[in-house]
Formats: sequence, structure tokens, C-alpha cells
Amino acid sequence: MKMKMTIAILMLSAVAAGYAGAAEKTAQQQKMTVCNQHAGEKGLKGDDRKAFMSNCLKKDAKAEGMTPQQMKMKTCNADASQKELKGDARKAFMSTCLKKS
Repeated sequence: MKMKMTIAILMLSAVAAGYAGAAEKTAQQQKMTVCNQHAGEKGLKGDDRKAFMSNCLKKDAKAEGMTPQQMKMKTCNADASQKELKGDARKAFMSTCLKKS
């Protein structure tokens, strides 16, 4: 019986510690919350919201430390945005762009 009680106390302690850690947001989580609020205030939906969120979350991000694949993704994404591609056309363009060597 003592063993079950000890296990129960340990489990409750672990759960309480998990809730305490969940209350503190990381910098990225805080940035996501702020960007999400701004998108809501602007009434953005669909592709416009996705583009806004992507841009908002990338602000102040540096290219340093990016892998070649990440840099390629960023370039292809910028090209697709510049061409104002949406939906299936954007997906097809991104797929082709990312496959290029």
C-alpha cells in the first residue's frame, strides 16, 4: 500500500511540474501568439493569413545557421509569393523549385 501511495505522490508531483513549465512560453511561442493576434485583428483568412503568419514569424530571422535546404525553401517561397501563386499552382511551383539542384 505504501508503494502505491508513493507512486501516486510522484505522479502528482510530475504532473504539477509539467503544468508549471507549460505556463512559461518560449520566445517562439510568444512570437506565434503575437503574430496570431495581429492576423486576427486584421481579419485575415486562408492563404492571406498563412502568408502573413509566415512573414511575421520570419521577421528578424537571420539566414545564418540555415541549412542549404532551408535557404532553398526560403528562396522558392519568396519566388512563389512574388508571382502571387496560390493553392495548387503554388504547390506545384514549390515542388518543382525545391527539386531543382
